[in-house]
Order: sequence, then structure tokens, then C-alpha cells
Amino acid sequence: MRLRVIDLETTGGDRTAEIIEVGIVDVVRDGEGWRALPPVTRLFRPKGEISVHAMAVHHLTPDDFCDADPHCDEYRLREMFAAAPADVMVAHSARFERGFIADTATGGLPWICTVRASKAVWPQSPGHSNQVLRYWRGLRLDPAMANPAHRAGPDAWVTAHILIDLLKEASVEQMLAWTSEPRTLNKIPFGKHRGKPWSEPPLDYLRWMAGQGDMDAEVVAAARQELDRRTGALAEASAAG
Repeated sequence: MRLRVIDLETTGGDRTAEIIEVGIVDVVRDGEGWRALPPVTRLFRPKGEISVHAMAVHHLTPDDFCDADPHCDEYRLREMFAAAPADVMVAHSARFERGFIADTATGGLPWICTVRASKAVWPQSPGHSNQVLRYWRGLRLDPAMANPAHRAGPDAWVTAHILIDLLKEASVEQMLAWTSEPRTLNKIPFGKHRGKPWSEPPLDYLRWMAGQGDMDAEVVAAARQELDRRTGALAEASAAG
């Protein structure tokens, strides 16, 4: 079985951003257990600007790209992922990576999210980011492969070893199941009401969120659930009155 760990760096944080770096680390099983193959990385020259916030994270600037670096497109992504067929895709916070490459580059393969898996296996961890887990689990990684953080190759390398550590305590099938479970959104994840419980925003804001066709499906579902709850509560109050 080949588990393909990926990490992306982009020009920004939303779905309009461009991919500017891809890191791939395949995790395979042999007679001695699971092991990580050397990373494969590639830079893609952006067509637009890189946001200042994105540069502050990965430190990729326009000066890091040359005319020989291609733009990222479906063909080039397929080319990267087709080198050796994988069985499962893996990413730390898989919704981000999956949202960018979708199934055009991965052939509809199932995904494992190592954030979700780590929360299920290690709920006592002080955090579940890549780097927190790296040090909390005491992973001894070659700095030449694992650093710097927030670059696609090193981050994929760290995630690959977190995955190998997880595989000591959970199966691939368990991690696939945890990844596919619906998220429980107790608080609004963005916007002017970010961090507030769903019971707080006004009805017109919830109606707006519930009517967005291009918004995260789980956010839309949570908004509609809250609308249904309030509608039911009003109906009960009216009947009681």
C-alpha cells in the first residue's frame, strides 16, 4: 500500500489562490513496517500576486521564481501525481489540500486527515498542528529534510512521520473513517461573527450563510441547522401561547 502525503503552499488562504509549491512524500510498507520515501517538491510560478500574509508564512516571494518555473495547471499536477500510483491521499488538514487539487489530480482516491486522526488518537496532545505534534511526539527528524517549517517538502516530511507514528496505534481504515465523519462546528469559523456560538448571530446573517452556494458545505449545513432550531423554538412558543 502506498500512502501519498502532500503539502501545498499557495498565494493566499482562499480558493481563489494559486498553488506555488507542491511537496509529496510517499509512505510505503515493507517487511520492517512503514517508511517514508524521499520528498518530491516542485515550485510553480504564480500568475498573480502572492499576498503579504502568505509570504509571512512560507517566505516564498516573487524573487524565488524564475521564468523556467511553470505555472500550476491540471496537466502538471497530474504529471506529478502519476509518477507512482498511490492508494490513499494524506494531508495535515486535508480539506485545504483537497480543496485545491480536488480529484482532478488524484483520481478520486480516499483521503486521510492527520489532524483528525491525531485528535482521535492523541486527544491529550497540547495541540494538533504539524510542529506541535512533531515535538510532542519526540520525532527525531533530520533538519535537512524537516526544516524550514511552512515549506511544502519539509511539511510533507513531518506529516509523513506523524502518519507513521499514528499507524502504530490506528489502522488506515480507522483513519479514513475519522476523516470522513462530518465535522461538528460548535462556533462560526469565519466572518464578523467568527468564534461565536451559532445561537448568537441574527437571523438575517444565518439566512445569508444558508443561501450561499459556494460556501463550505458543512458551514452551510450548520447555519441551516440553527435556522431550523430557531424556527422550531418559535413554533413551540407560538403554540404554547
